[in-house]
Amino acid sequence: MNQKPSSAFVGASWVALMAGFAAYNIGLFNAKMLLNEKGYYFTILIFGTFSAISVQKCVRDRLEGIPVTNIYYGIAWFCTILSIFLLTVGLWNATLDLSEKGFYAMSFLLSLFASIAVQKNTRDSIGSEPKNTQDQQNQF
Repeated sequence: MNQKPSSAFVGASWVALMAGFAAYNIGLFNAKMLLNEKGYYFTILIFGTFSAISVQKCVRDRLEGIPVTNIYYGIAWFCTILSIFLLTVGLWNATLDLSEKGFYAMSFLLSLFASIAVQKNTRDSIGSEPKNTQDQQNQF
């Protein structure tokens, strides 16, 4: 059963994703860190976002009977957990105030969650569209 997500949920998901990304990156821009430290935290954000979307896609594919190899599924989970671990280690060893560490952690987790929601909404929206058999035949 595929239901199209409500406009409110789609909008809230996009707002959460943009808010998480913006907050995290504005914080990085204004931080008194070396450029290589800023690059580390930015890379973790991009890596974590991509891997979280990949986990969501793998889980959804498996639920819908679309084949997903165990190695890719495992790598997606490993990378998601690794990104959270790398952020934790980076923040643990950073010379930042505790409030700044919490800010980065929460904006990172908001970005991960929102990216999963946006990907889910996109897939649900596409899956809820009526399929025209004529269009499908013309694709092949």
